[in-house]
Amino acid sequence: MDGNLNYTVIRSAANPDGTGAAISSVQREAAQGLGRPYTRMAPPIGVFTNTFAEKTLDSRYDGTFSSVYRGNWPKGGTTNTTLYNANDLPVVPGSSILSFLEYDSQAAGITYSAGANFPGKSYSNVGAGVLPGRADFVIAPSGISRIVFPGLWKIGVYRTGSVGLGEPNAPSTRPFKIAKFSELYLIAAEAAVKGAATVAGKSARDLVNVIRARAGKWRFSNKDNAVFSADNSAAMVAATPATIDINYILTERSREYFGEGHRWFDLIRTQKWNELAGSYSICAATYGAHTPQTFTRTIEPKYYLRPIPSGQLDGMEMTPEEKAAYQNPGY
Repeated sequence: MDGNLNYTVIRSAANPDGTGAAISSVQREAAQGLGRPYTRMAPPIGVFTNTFAEKTLDSRYDGTFSSVYRGNWPKGGTTNTTLYNANDLPVVPGSSILSFLEYDSQAAGITYSAGANFPGKSYSNVGAGVLPGRADFVIAPSGISRIVFPGLWKIGVYRTGSVGLGEPNAPSTRPFKIAKFSELYLIAAEAAVKGAATVAGKSARDLVNVIRARAGKWRFSNKDNAVFSADNSAAMVAATPATIDINYILTERSREYFGEGHRWFDLIRTQKWNELAGSYSICAATYGAHTPQTFTRTIEPKYYLRPIPSGQLDGMEMTPEEKAAYQNPGY
């Protein structure tokens, strides 16, 4: 998947004082949370602060993103049993090397490096921050940039070898989802919001809450890489607004289908593209950049329809004037 942090540039130190040769502590591995580290699509900050604002009760943030990158250097042949990371603290294979905090409130006291590394140190290499007492480097939601961001975990490879790094460049064996059970409920909820007649117990809120109740149930913590059992269904249902509008449906769909290719079609279908995506915030594409920048764009009405390919038009028996009239407006 092309929406992944290039975690292979992360470095830790060989020596307790932060000196020595920098060592690649997170190797490129055929594991679901890692895979192909192509930084082509970086989610804007609003995805983490607005769409997935709730990360404690709702399991979908944890099940969507790789928010913790763990050391796996022995699989790449490095023999060090211990490396040294943030605050010159030791880390071992399986330790958190780089973590994305869930909330900005957790970042009180954070110190970011101005560049890829702190002065005089050889580790980090991605401009991450440190918090007192923590061995892992950290980045707050508001510090997510175009070059350092949580990767997509939910659609990463899931058949991996048990020895070595595996084949991280191999094609994904994950099946393509044609339809999901949740779509039946969210489509019906959208119809209800738009005025469709409903029966008792099947209002837009009732339908959305079927999905939200399921999202409140945890069986595993991706962040902690451990079994985690919790049922937050009641709290998730209680937090649902009393009145559901189309914007809430779209946000719920984004939580449910993030990274699965639905978003553009959702915004086009509901004519919400310019309203909801006309501006976004993200930090610059340089290591050490943690000041959000807001970008505003005007999405013209013509872009709600894509152009008809010239190859298709050229294959039609039409005059140039007829082809011009047949093309979608603005192209």
